Amino acid sequence: MIDRTRRLAEAMRHRLGMDRAVAYSFAAKLCMIIGSTGTVLLIVRFLSKAQQGYYYTLLSLISLQIVFELGFSFVILQLAAHEAVHLRFHRDGRVEGQPLPLARLVAIFRKTVRWYVLIGFFMLCTLLAAGVVFFHQTAPHQSAVWLGPWIAAVVMTVILFVLNPFASFLEGCGQVRQVAGMRFFQALAALVLAWGAMLLGKGLYSPAAVNAAQSLVAAAFLLSRRKFFRHLLRYTSVPDVLSWRTEVWSFQWKIAVTWLCSYFTVSVLTPILFASRGPAEAGRMGMSISIATYTWQLVFAWMSTKAAPFGRFVAAKDYAGLDALFFKTLYVSLLVVGVFVASGLTGIIAIQKLFPNLAARMVSPWMFVLLLLGAVGNLVIQSEAIYLRAHKEEPLLWQAVIVSALTTAGAYLAAPRWGLSGTCMVYFLCTGLIGTASATAIFRARRRSRDLQESFSATLSMETVS
Repeated sequence: MIDRTRRLAEAMRHRLGMDRAVAYSFAAKLCMIIGSTGTVLLIVRFLSKAQQGYYYTLLSLISLQIVFELGFSFVILQLAAHEAVHLRFHRDGRVEGQPLPLARLVAIFRKTVRWYVLIGFFMLCTLLAAGVVFFHQTAPHQSAVWLGPWIAAVVMTVILFVLNPFASFLEGCGQVRQVAGMRFFQALAALVLAWGAMLLGKGLYSPAAVNAAQSLVAAAFLLSRRKFFRHLLRYTSVPDVLSWRTEVWSFQWKIAVTWLCSYFTVSVLTPILFASRGPAEAGRMGMSISIATYTWQLVFAWMSTKAAPFGRFVAAKDYAGLDALFFKTLYVSLLVVGVFVASGLTGIIAIQKLFPNLAARMVSPWMFVLLLLGAVGNLVIQSEAIYLRAHKEEPLLWQAVIVSALTTAGAYLAAPRWGLSGTCMVYFLCTGLIGTASATAIFRARRRSRDLQESFSATLSMETVS
């Protein structure tokens, strides 16, 4: 009986594509959701409605780090994955293989170190100033409430910002499972420190506590790989082995703009409501949209762990294997997110009747439906984006610009007049409908174009041989 159960569990795990990397990533996201759920309850218990608004506005403003990140971590992952195909990595930190890919990998790593140290300092100065200006204009007499939490949150965010790309580099070098495990322990540590801040009466310091916990775990993980990093730093550099301007920049700047646009499709909604309707409504939106966002991010564990394998498939020109892995993962993701959305709707309806105090801190059920549908659209868009970016291209650039512009303009116009209901409707229309439809159309067109090009090349090769 035990063997039969084990075989059944193994068959289900295989069918769902639940390898160890996905399991770790899923567990990390699940831990984050548990932590977020507990934080929501603690917010209701320990923070006022106005403080709740400050809390979620802090989180939204911290998300401005995406302006400085510029999608560089994903670019690093893909660049490393394309070179790692030709290399062998040993436990003692040594790397062996073809000289050119090794030299290019070293160049990628050194560029990463220089870029993030420089941008981290610039980010620290800019975010501190931006937050002070925003809060001073919207809440000029409440500096005792937000100043300390804001400074702490920015400092911890910058430290984590500088550490994160090295994990992406390791992921590109094949350590997908190990990095996913680190993310799981980051989520656990963040849960403990975030709840601790709430219980100690320092709820607005919770965002800083989350980033502090993640930074500590990331630093310990990277220190355990110090032999590998030291080997790359000591490797004799080869000049002009990697031209960032000609090989990478055309891809990077598009990724940067696309990542920046993601801020203006989700995170900007809470600050807009804060400025136009006050902290109470901003807090309701912040809490609700964070729950909806966690819904798709939890399921995204299946797809995000495939970024490096996708890059290796493209480097090897194994497009059949790429498509097989992508569509299997996408179908599983949509099945699981469907279950989560149904569960989420059931939970929201139950909360309305069983926990009215908590329900008063969130949007109404019909608005939450719009946020969940928008979240499902985000899952599809980001999945297609990972597939396309594995080709070191960013064809979703203008799609992202248009959707973010529509969302920001729509929310700016709708929030003062219709408040939460208008903002939720704008998010659903722009991301859930327009965004998903346009991204899918581009995805299908690029795949068709690539397949036609491959078919033509194969035919030409056969004619040449003949």
